[in-house]
Amino acid sequence: MPTPSPTPGRDLELVADCSRCFALCCVLLPYRRDAGFGADKPGGVPCGHLRDDDRCGIHADLRERGWPGCAVFDCFGAGQHVSQVTYAGTSWRDHDDLGEMAAVLSVVRRLHEMLAHLEEVRRRTPDRAAADLAERLLALRDRTPVELLTADLDQLHEECGALLAAAARRLRDPAAPDLTRADLAGRDLRRRRLHDAGLRGALLIGADLRGVDLGRADLLGADLRGADLRGALLREALFLSGPQLEAARGDAATTIPEGLRRPSVWGRD
Repeated sequence: MPTPSPTPGRDLELVADCSRCFALCCVLLPYRRDAGFGADKPGGVPCGHLRDDDRCGIHADLRERGWPGCAVFDCFGAGQHVSQVTYAGTSWRDHDDLGEMAAVLSVVRRLHEMLAHLEEVRRRTPDRAAADLAERLLALRDRTPVELLTADLDQLHEECGALLAAAARRLRDPAAPDLTRADLAGRDLRRRRLHDAGLRGALLIGADLRGVDLGRADLLGADLRGADLRGALLREALFLSGPQLEAARGDAATTIPEGLRRPSVWGRD
């Protein structure tokens, strides 16, 4: 009997649609110059580049203007859900508690990120417990702001992490190296055996992974900022996300998992 699962990912709206969002990330969230943004801004204050129509005035050349942090950030579709469902089309301009709205956005973003990974489990190695958790997360994300803010998100995150780890064990070669949370920053890893490696939470900042076949490596939470992925084979990699790709360096020869968007900057390198 097939394992039940939530509606397939294309209907879960786990990809940002800025046209249906009131630019919540540009207003509600804080950012810092040293984190890849062009200025320092507290939460609840509109970005200086935000136009009256809630669109970004420099979106076409964020990196060139010194705002790579905006290019890397992904709300996983939380922005339009909070805008259109949680607050029923009420803009931040008309809401009297931006602190609450910011906290809700952060909660829904975490729920959507977990749902995106659980959708990958559904596609690649269906599991009843993972499907059940996905249904619970879907039910939670549609609740009121108060219910969202009082949910035990840490417990849900821990449960999700355990299910993703179990899925990775089912898919990876058990003889592959386990480099979970290893500090590999700046290393030349082209000769290392990394096919199906456990790289969950690993520091790969600035690492040289050119041409490396990672097979079904578990990359959940791996820090790929500045990692050189040119020519790397990532098509089968597990739990890779859009923000990780945006933070790394790749090219036309880099293969990526189905469903993820190839960073536009890779075509300009």
